[in-house]
Amino acid sequence: MGSTIRANAPIDLQDHLQRLEKLGLVQRISRQIDKDSELHPLVRWQFQGGIPSEDRKAFLFDNVTDASGKVYEMPVVVGALAASPEIYAAGLGVNVPEIGDVWTRAMDNPIQPVAADDAPCQEVVITGHELMRFGGGLAALPVPISTPGFDAAPYLTATVVVTKDPETGVRNMGTYRAQLKARDRLGVRMASRLSGAGGYQHWLKYQSRGEVMPVAIVLGCAPAILFTGPQKLPIDEDEMAVAGGLIGSAVRTTRCKTVDLEVPADAEIVIEGEIATDYLEPEGPFGESHGHVAMEDFNMSMKVTAITRRRKAVFISIISQVTPSESSTLKKVAYEPLFLGHLKKTFNIKGIKRVVMHEPLTNIRKVIFLQFDRNVPQTEVWRGLQAAASLQAQCGKVVIAVSEDIDPNNADAIFWSIAYRSNISSDVHITPYRSGGHGPKSGRSGTDATLMIDATLKANMPPLALPREEFMVRAKGIWEELQLPRLTPQSPWHGYELGDWSEQWTDYANRAVAGDWETNGSMTENNQKGGMKPETPVRDFEK
Repeated sequence: MGSTIRANAPIDLQDHLQRLEKLGLVQRISRQIDKDSELHPLVRWQFQGGIPSEDRKAFLFDNVTDASGKVYEMPVVVGALAASPEIYAAGLGVNVPEIGDVWTRAMDNPIQPVAADDAPCQEVVITGHELMRFGGGLAALPVPISTPGFDAAPYLTATVVVTKDPETGVRNMGTYRAQLKARDRLGVRMASRLSGAGGYQHWLKYQSRGEVMPVAIVLGCAPAILFTGPQKLPIDEDEMAVAGGLIGSAVRTTRCKTVDLEVPADAEIVIEGEIATDYLEPEGPFGESHGHVAMEDFNMSMKVTAITRRRKAVFISIISQVTPSESSTLKKVAYEPLFLGHLKKTFNIKGIKRVVMHEPLTNIRKVIFLQFDRNVPQTEVWRGLQAAASLQAQCGKVVIAVSEDIDPNNADAIFWSIAYRSNISSDVHITPYRSGGHGPKSGRSGTDATLMIDATLKANMPPLALPREEFMVRAKGIWEELQLPRLTPQSPWHGYELGDWSEQWTDYANRAVAGDWETNGSMTENNQKGGMKPETPVRDFEK
């Protein structure tokens, strides 16, 4: 089944980093950097500094210290998973437009993992007293602080957290944050909301049995493996097999040293342990991906039983918090084609062209834009709006449909479309009793609602009032010839027709740019009329 998928994806993090280097997508930082106050803020600037997404890179730090001046031999990489869609695509061994197809093929053709004869992730094994020595255990890892000034501790962020169902043995892999508490203890947050963490469902089963939950946190592996964590696959689907489908070959696994779980053998670092089910521990604050700081909650407490790693391991972290971020890109580039496939294949929505999940600040989940063909029936628009709003409980609080001339990535164009193409009394619908979903808990009620807006064209309209494309292109050439500041065109950047236009008016415009405006004046002089109110449309009079 898996043979139809091209096996071109990196098999581990080291392979991936080498590929990124060849693509010019790695920025090496050899200057001494404090992981507690400087590392994440430095990388954050490429998201907050107006740098186009295609120019973002992975940052590899090889001179890392902490607030006390301690020097870490292990390098730290941030942005290597999804600082940009191009980096994400490289993690799958494909080009950006192929991402959706690769995901579809992988879910249709999973490849079961195979046991490895060797396990690089266990070249170094730390257990027992070694975990508790001064500066040892978790303290030996160069774990950055993600949101200096707000976070209560360094956090593991680029995680693949492996658990398994105690009844069926089915494995789950999720991306959950983990707060450093002690050299041998972590605070782990697994979302308990509707459509939340698969690991939380396993925890409930262990709790009902009165047992601790075995857990392994993988740090650094083939990107395809980590990509399955945020994807929200069905809870009974083995993400390791889907990851094999993404890679195009079986993931090599090995059994953990101290818990009954299997992990990717070619990982960089694995933290093994047990999560208590009879008590919780305060965890947080931590800057969350919904763009607010998550306050202290009672969450899971993990006792670390072993840390295993490669001899020359690389520590990996991701940029999350306010979007756009690496965390939101991880979801966006995979969610969008999956939502589009859902609308096309499951609901057979006619005329749907694109699904775009709004990323800046809103973190893709809350606001979704659907782009439709110009002539699609309004009934299909509303079927699409309802289907997109109901696919996942956490996604689609606001769903807006626009026509194909509107760029869904341009919020200004969206507002323009709402302002002139929607009738608020008939094109807006609110459905109550939606789950509150992912967001800060301060001042929130238990339920929310869904807002759906049909902002598509309902009739022909006059052209967009910008110069036609040919004139804007000519002017851009002159701009560049004059070496004026670099342009970053924002759609719409030229005028175009929207159905309400005539050949006569095109003739007027052509004569005007040819300098023959007086001919136009002579033609209108011959059509002078009396006995009417100013602003009477000429075509209304001609009727």
